[in-house]
Amino acid sequence: MDYAALKALKPSEFTEAADGYKAASDMADHAYGDTEGQISARLREGLHGVAVEAALGSLRDLAKNFHYVQVECGLAATSLKAFAAAMTDAKKKLDDALEDAAHQKLTVGADGSVTYPPGGEEKDGKLPEGGTVTGSAKGKPAGTVIDPTRDANDLSAALERQAANIHPNPNFGKAVAIANRIAQAVAEATEADAMWAPKLRKLKADDDLVVSDKDWADVQGDTADVRAGAKDYLEHIKPPPKGDDPKANADWWKGLSPDEQSAYLSLNAAEVGALDGLPSVVRDEANRTVLAEKTAEFQIRYDGIPKEPQPRYHYVQHGRAWTREETDEWREWNDKYAKDKEFLKRNLDGMNAIQARFDATGKEGLPEAYLLGFDTKGGGRAIVANGNPETADHTAVFVPGTFTAIEKSEDYIGHMGELWKKTHAQVPGQNVSTITWIGYDAPQSIVPEAMTKGYAHDAAPDLNHFMAGLEHIQGGDGASHTTLIGHSYGSTVIGAASNAGDLRTDDILVAGSPGMLVGHAKDLDVEEGHVWSEAASFTKDQVPAGGKVAGLGGGTPFWKEILPFGSVWGQNVPSDEDFGAHIMDNDADSHTDYWRKDSFSLENQARVVAGRYDKVVLD
Repeated sequence: MDYAALKALKPSEFTEAADGYKAASDMADHAYGDTEGQISARLREGLHGVAVEAALGSLRDLAKNFHYVQVECGLAATSLKAFAAAMTDAKKKLDDALEDAAHQKLTVGADGSVTYPPGGEEKDGKLPEGGTVTGSAKGKPAGTVIDPTRDANDLSAALERQAANIHPNPNFGKAVAIANRIAQAVAEATEADAMWAPKLRKLKADDDLVVSDKDWADVQGDTADVRAGAKDYLEHIKPPPKGDDPKANADWWKGLSPDEQSAYLSLNAAEVGALDGLPSVVRDEANRTVLAEKTAEFQIRYDGIPKEPQPRYHYVQHGRAWTREETDEWREWNDKYAKDKEFLKRNLDGMNAIQARFDATGKEGLPEAYLLGFDTKGGGRAIVANGNPETADHTAVFVPGTFTAIEKSEDYIGHMGELWKKTHAQVPGQNVSTITWIGYDAPQSIVPEAMTKGYAHDAAPDLNHFMAGLEHIQGGDGASHTTLIGHSYGSTVIGAASNAGDLRTDDILVAGSPGMLVGHAKDLDVEEGHVWSEAASFTKDQVPAGGKVAGLGGGTPFWKEILPFGSVWGQNVPSDEDFGAHIMDNDADSHTDYWRKDSFSLENQARVVAGRYDKVVLD
């Protein structure tokens, strides 16, 4: 970049190019949604066979291509906007310098040098001669204290200013100042060009039609690269508010322009996807990008682990006896790779289950799915909605219990898929959304973890935030009939959330509850008569009794305090008559059987979710 190039530059051309990439990103986004949520869904609704499965496979690949194009074009648009902003700033500095030069009767040459006319006081009948100077981008603003031992460039600039002050022609100092401003503008433009040119060149796909794991992994690197380069550009975009208040989050998002929203989402997808209170489609777009990137990253890492050495064991003779021992090769492999392989496999199972739900849209009438939360930290996070909760007349949020982790996503998402079908059948013509909330680190053992309250108390604020955000995007209290469902320790989480704050739900329904940290339904944050409980008999589900032993219930009468610690009669849990919940009839055969397809347990739950209380069969 030189003076002539900057003078002729039209930053608007880069802005127009950015708008073109943004339009391409939007078109790819629509095509992605149509391919996955409309075309594929209709194929699944009424057609079966080998040809249909082959067509669906091709459509899945096409959808991946559209998604990749959407994300990469979004990055290109943001990059060009940031580059255009930097060049606009440099160009304005140049234009201002040229305007000032004209006012001061200075001539700027084709190379950016500045010619000044004779001027000053006559000496021997002559004015001090004019001349030509070239500028320098070195130096700090006038008045800066200079350290001669360190700031050589600044010392040079200071000497230059002193020279201008003592020059007999006052036009000399003016010319130097203008020349330096020109040089500074050119230097800034050159720096921006040098930084963005390689970044933009990297934003290109392979020369094939397959979006591979490597392509998606590259997206993560591209995003980080663009984010670093666009730091100055992004400074004008107000960041999300602190505190994770859903209404504040929503107001922040609405306050951004469409360009700002696009730029922030493209460079901070994980952050945007985690913000309660933002529109479902926004969180879904952000989290699907993170899901695609993480799936690719984890798959590449998993594939890169060397195969487990075989055989694992060999036999070693000790005197007359032979013992089976692990080989040195296997032990070395196990120490180095086994833990990482298990971690990657667990997360990949969960991520593939989430994608499988997307791929099941239309099957047996399932609506579009929305990914409202995703993360691989801890045991993993996944919040998946069947149907858009923003338009739902009836909403259910399911909180699973002990052993919950992202690798169990298939089971939990499946539970809510079956509940959606049953509920939707109860209220034809109305919108239903059933949400799987894997939003906390659950106990991973019965003893000792599930016997403690700490996991529930830690999870409660996040559940309250999510429910508040859900209510906000739906339009406020009463906009949707909402049921919060807890299975096993998930009901304990709901109890902790109820105790911790304003729990935004109309009904609470628990299954196999070990206790809700309160002794009676009236102590929960819902209106009287809106707490429901399903529990199989003791021979089929021992968790409610175990919860009493663990102390997860409540409401111990004074006369029961003399009983030994751990007495099953010492506390109330929701399946106890004294607790005060509606005890629902069910046909569960075990602690994990409350969502069996076409079961009466599931049908009875759907009646609560649909608000058809008069149809609920009580025990």
